[in-house]
Amino acid sequence: MRYFIVDDDRASRVMLKQIIEDSGLGTVIGEARNGEDAIPQILMTQPEFVLIDLLMPKLDGIATVEHLIQNRFEGQFVMISQVVNKEMVGEAYEQGIDFFIHKPINRIEVENVLRKTTEQFRLKNSLLIIRQSLTSIDLSEQINHKATSRDHIQSILNDMGIVGEIGSEDIIAIIETLLAHQHKIAPLPPLKELYEEIAAVTKATPDDILKESKAIEQRVRRTILAAMINLANLGVVDYTNSEFEYYAPRYFDFKEIRQLMTQIEGHANRKAKVNIKKFIQVLYSDILTKVN
Repeated sequence: MRYFIVDDDRASRVMLKQIIEDSGLGTVIGEARNGEDAIPQILMTQPEFVLIDLLMPKLDGIATVEHLIQNRFEGQFVMISQVVNKEMVGEAYEQGIDFFIHKPINRIEVENVLRKTTEQFRLKNSLLIIRQSLTSIDLSEQINHKATSRDHIQSILNDMGIVGEIGSEDIIAIIETLLAHQHKIAPLPPLKELYEEIAAVTKATPDDILKESKAIEQRVRRTILAAMINLANLGVVDYTNSEFEYYAPRYFDFKEIRQLMTQIEGHANRKAKVNIKKFIQVLYSDILTKVN
């Protein structure tokens, strides 16, 4: 992936470039200290991602993004800011900003955000390729096409920013297993049974199945926690964000989301209790609604 950094703070540009290249996320192909200088370079080089500061002299981040979109720039934007102003953040979302990196810059946050944007970018390109391929299919076949259950699950996980997490495949496997058994919405079978059934697909001996089922549980738990942290970050930036409003109280214990928001605002370690059963229950219920 190719990145372009726009920030009037040279130290921030240096730090972001070092994190991107040291982490193997991609290459920084250019940088600028304001929007006016950045626009012609970005339109010429067409990077996949533009990391752009919200507040800059001459031309601020939102105005720069608007100008680039008007000139048909198709890359993605990640906003950098230490300002938590709901009006400005809301305007940024309207202009197509999906992710924020907060100042002071934190290496772990930068890596997590950029890995998620990369996954989203690849998913978007894959969907574009699929759409282009469908143009050669007979119209009647297109009309009869239905999204698969996997498509629906990935769409929801993508909304929460976890489609690229290692445990996302385990979550998909759990929901597909429930669908295959045509299980009723409630009560769900014990999670342990689901883990073991999925583990048995790749493992043969009882010991290996048990070991893999425990690994599945840990991957799922870490992935759900990542979703909670992502939503808590959205809530801190914009309490009225549509993804935050829908997923935070529905899929999780909201008091845990609130606790994470407090930790984020206080720059403390992100810790929360993960209710795997509730997450799976609600996700399965939503997927049943979509596929039926």
